[in-house]
Amino acid sequence: MANDDPVALDRAFEVALNAGDLDALMALYEPAAALMPMPGQVVVGAAAVREALAGFVAMKPVIRTSGRLVARTGDLALLANDWKLDATGADGKPVAMAGSAIEIARRQADGNWLFVMDMPFGTPAP
Repeated sequence: MANDDPVALDRAFEVALNAGDLDALMALYEPAAALMPMPGQVVVGAAAVREALAGFVAMKPVIRTSGRLVARTGDLALLANDWKLDATGADGKPVAMAGSAIEIARRQADGNWLFVMDMPFGTPAP
């Protein structure tokens, strides 16, 4: 899916996660991107991001997002995204999560936008 609008990243993330498509999720991130898979934990780089996202894919989630552009300058965009996720935990019990994400995206040479930083839990206090 082409992401020629930075806000399209959140919709593409929703589609890929709901489909359980880890490769499509990874295609939304720069190789050295940072991701906060849990409050207070940040992982950096493709291998770490892939491992973190694989954990979410394994839960067979359904996520709903509402991304929006906050600010854009040149090839950088600051996004905000309110999301809700319903899934099944490893113990078979339902899991419900929600958050207000902040994200930074960068326009690539081909015109597509990719996540540089994806902080689904916002900026929680340490």
